[in-house]
Amino acid sequence: MGAPDFDGRGERRRVKAAATLVTLYGWVWWMHHSLLGAKFALAMTLVFGVHALRLVVAAVRSPAPNLESPLDLPVEWPAVSLVAAAKNEEAVIGRLVESLCQLDYAGPVEVWIVDDHSTDRTAQVLEKYRQVYPQLRVLRRGAEAQGGKSGALNQVLPLTTGAIVGVFDADAQVARDILPQVLAHFQDEEVGAVQLRKAIANHVTNFWTKGQAAEMALDMWFQEQRVRVGGLGELRGNGQFVRRSALLECGGWNEQTITDDLDLTLRLHLQGWDIACVFFPAVQEEGVVTIRQLWHQRNRWAEGGYQRYLDYWRLIVQNRAGIAKTFDLACFAIVQYGLPAVAVPDLAIALVLGKGPVLTPLLGLSLLLSTIGMFWGIRRAYGVSPWAALGQTLRGTIYMLHWLPTIATMTVRVSLRPKRLKWVKTVHQGGGTALALDDEEE
Repeated sequence: MGAPDFDGRGERRRVKAAATLVTLYGWVWWMHHSLLGAKFALAMTLVFGVHALRLVVAAVRSPAPNLESPLDLPVEWPAVSLVAAAKNEEAVIGRLVESLCQLDYAGPVEVWIVDDHSTDRTAQVLEKYRQVYPQLRVLRRGAEAQGGKSGALNQVLPLTTGAIVGVFDADAQVARDILPQVLAHFQDEEVGAVQLRKAIANHVTNFWTKGQAAEMALDMWFQEQRVRVGGLGELRGNGQFVRRSALLECGGWNEQTITDDLDLTLRLHLQGWDIACVFFPAVQEEGVVTIRQLWHQRNRWAEGGYQRYLDYWRLIVQNRAGIAKTFDLACFAIVQYGLPAVAVPDLAIALVLGKGPVLTPLLGLSLLLSTIGMFWGIRRAYGVSPWAALGQTLRGTIYMLHWLPTIATMTVRVSLRPKRLKWVKTVHQGGGTALALDDEEE
């Protein structure tokens, strides 16, 4: 199943988004005015509560694995292609190249960097490193190239040879022994992809980076538990490894979405593949450091995640992913997108009618599950004491409130105007490249 035909998809997405939002607002209005409304809200809370309880019980019954115990490593080491798209990344690209080219691995490995028409010294940095590391290969895209990161990945894919394709952002950093640990998960032939936990390298910078560190721990806790109960594991772009056969079966990366990882996640599951999500090893990346940067980044993530439901809803309701995954997907779609989208109308109607919001039980349960998951995720990811984890959880929970206005405004925005595809690059500061460049331009 390849990516669908996207001719005119922007306008169709807007129409579907508008219809969805009107339906959600009407549903909230009905719950406030119907005698069955409150009961329906409680029923929804009960259904999600059962799923939430399954996640928590799975965490209790399946403790964290012993990291010192040996993994079931592959009998034969498959060829691996490590790929990163870079546009104006001279501050960090050298560090990434060194990290990927110095991995400990017994099998064949190649490193591909796609220079997506950089206008800084990214090309010069890559040329220096290409002379040092024979496994480094560089593909340079011209100014006319389209498709953003997805386009860059699709263009380099036919040039790669690995049975497993690893995708990294330009600011990524990984441990030297990462590949044997990742490839062990592909021993399961139903696993089409593996996603590593993302860790924030600059987490000590300020409130926002500390919040992102807690958010990433929470996210991986959710993904790991969802996989354990038969739900969906999700890709997160940086630190994702995909089986080539699964990737080709899905038609590569979708160039008509602003979040290629979330789109590929759904297409893999709809094709019957599983995605493994692991706490260890982790991939380090830079967190954004200002509220403005966070707002723009999270709006892109939110819109991209919402787009996939608009694009693939027919396949979802046809249960192409299976009952367990479809149920899990529905629960989290309602909590992650539906609930924040109608929180303001729910409160506004309640104030007008002089009574409480009908969705308070579901919102409270979602907040409780998020808090529990963040606490355990922080404990698991960073190995801190319970008291330290509690403090970080309280701060992280306050930080996570930014998702409410993000989703609420995004769902309105995409309903009013079609999205013009625009890939916005996150600026990476880095610490400069490790290999010194000559002062003169080459």
